Amino acid sequence: MNSAFAINTDGSIIPLKLVSQKENFKVEALAHLELFHNYFYNIDASNYEKHLEKALWLGNSSVDNLYRQKKADGVYNRLLQYSLVQKVLSIDSKITENNGSYGFTTTTIFEINRGSIIDTYELVSTGNLIMVDRNFPNNPHGLLITNYFENTLKKLNDESRKE
Repeated sequence: MNSAFAINTDGSIIPLKLVSQKENFKVEALAHLELFHNYFYNIDASNYEKHLEKALWLGNSSVDNLYRQKKADGVYNRLLQYSLVQKVLSIDSKITENNGSYGFTTTTIFEINRGSIIDTYELVSTGNLIMVDRNFPNNPHGLLITNYFENTLKKLNDESRKE
């Protein structure tokens, strides 16, 4: 009863191990968060519009509000004006569960290349994840980021490295 089987090409029966939904959820959630943070923060003058459009599919209005705030503050205009390249170096997410609701804390390390100067930053962001219908290719994991917040942003290198 609590088993699933597949039939091999030679007609033999293969028992399949059922994976718990929670194990599956964590893998999907980590992949979703990595995808989002790459789209939202791994940007340059040539790809930022396309990347941000994809990122907005992965979160709710809290992500859209942050995008609009950054746009109003001139972040994307500076990206274009100075040909900046913002490159994500690492993304580390922790998922927490509390009575069926899921929260996350993500630490993203990225660098901003200003030509001869490269600055490295650490961004810690938090939010929640809710399950929604999968929407290929826009939201392949069927998750939505809610209550997204950039908690801390700190510069990691005090003096700029010259290339």
